[in-house]
Amino acid sequence: MREFPSCFGENGVQVADSSSSSTTRAAQNVVTCVYQCKLRGRSCLITVSWTKTLMGQGLSVGIDDLGNHCLCKVEIKPWLFSKRKGSRNLEIQSGKIDIFWDLSCAKFGSGPEPLEGFYLAVVFNKEVVLLLGDLKKEARKKIDSDCAFAHCGAFFVAKREHIFGKKFYGAKAQFCDKGQVHDVTIECDTVRLTDPSLVIRIDSKTVMQVKRLKWKFRGNHTILVDGIPVEVFWDVHSWLFGNAMGNAVFMFQTCISTDKLWEGQSVSHPSALTWASSRQFRDSQLQGFRFSLILYAWKHE
Repeated sequence: MREFPSCFGENGVQVADSSSSSTTRAAQNVVTCVYQCKLRGRSCLITVSWTKTLMGQGLSVGIDDLGNHCLCKVEIKPWLFSKRKGSRNLEIQSGKIDIFWDLSCAKFGSGPEPLEGFYLAVVFNKEVVLLLGDLKKEARKKIDSDCAFAHCGAFFVAKREHIFGKKFYGAKAQFCDKGQVHDVTIECDTVRLTDPSLVIRIDSKTVMQVKRLKWKFRGNHTILVDGIPVEVFWDVHSWLFGNAMGNAVFMFQTCISTDKLWEGQSVSHPSALTWASSRQFRDSQLQGFRFSLILYAWKHE
């Protein structure tokens, strides 16, 4: 069995220990998306985090180079986000960053990430490096007409989100650039069954099943989605042997080559799983990996 790969975060973050289960659902209601783009020909990562709390919606945008150095970070607090539209600009050593957003007509589902009716744009030295949302015409009108839109070549490389359920857990994923958006369903009942199993479906079709889960509470398996190999990693130790209301972790990771897979950190303790530094995540992008989806699955009480 391959070790659980590392991803997200410059500091190790435990995601399967007993203390994690005490986190409130409000604190977990965040979706983080990572995009790879270029600033002046140099690759960098733009991290967009959507949050939802009792105070309202929130948004943060951070830009890091591949050396794990933060170039800039902008946070739009919930009480500022209530305006639903605006812009921020700041200077960095190599130029000027402008961030524009309009969510005044945005439609949201149960999570914090908008589904439609919005735009979010990141502009560097009058070049649009990231443009999200379906209101691209409106974004062009708002942004300086001198800005270049044609070369917006950002790639969606990773997503992390929290999902909730009792037996079924669902999420959506796009495993290749401009590919189909798929429904990902995880079925796992660890409460009522003496011999629980794990079933994963893509668009209602079963793509893998793990029996004798108490013996295989961590593992990995390769499936095919849109003809692309996707490595699935799972860790349900907390559900079986820890707090029943704790979280399990699932990762879906596409790759170009199957001979070079993650060299993740070893799991030193059965109740703890640690993401290593984001340096490993950045290096992985150079080893043929395209997209990573990390799901934290939490059981309802």
